[in-house]
Amino acid sequence: MFFQYGETEINYLKRKDKRLAWAIEQIGHIERKLDANLFAAVVRHIVGQQISSKAQATVWARLEAKLITVTPMVIYAASADELQALGMSLRKAEYIKDFARKIINGEFDLQAVEHMSDAEAITALSSLKGIGKWTAEMILLFCLQRPDILSYDDLAIQRGLRMLYHHRKITRELFNKYQKRYSPYGSTAAIYLWAIAGGAIEGMKDYVPAKKR
Repeated sequence: MFFQYGETEINYLKRKDKRLAWAIEQIGHIERKLDANLFAAVVRHIVGQQISSKAQATVWARLEAKLITVTPMVIYAASADELQALGMSLRKAEYIKDFARKIINGEFDLQAVEHMSDAEAITALSSLKGIGKWTAEMILLFCLQRPDILSYDDLAIQRGLRMLYHHRKITRELFNKYQKRYSPYGSTAAIYLWAIAGGAIEGMKDYVPAKKR
């Protein structure tokens, strides 16, 4: 299952921004996988904090192999030591167990998050241990398919903006200008900025100043 966008989003962004329109033409359609299960998505993101995508995938594969299904009851039944043995830190193991406990005890209503506004959902998810604003934004985009998520805290988004528009630095004020321009389809713009940051268009470079030695 992939993030759903089409001609409506693409045509809007092309009308709003000529440089992004050019990039979209160069790259073509992008398929970004979704996390269909909201509980599992939260757990996956906690596991993936401050480690590489490859390491996250390795730990997640072990978790699925060990537990078979990633549900609140299964996570809660496992000990923190058992979860740590799969390759995550003890703190992360405790975080996901705390999350499972809150779901089981009714302290956190995960289904309610699906019906909240973006701001409300980010606030609710950020109240969980191990979930910050950026992680909450990624859950909204890649699990709930919210259409207007463009994260200032995402370093790859900032890199993509620098590469596309030849900026040396992305300030909050400058970022807000692009966020407003892309809205209400910031999520689609984000998908293209990630691709640009990852080298999807040959010859583009990052204009960030070189660090002084």
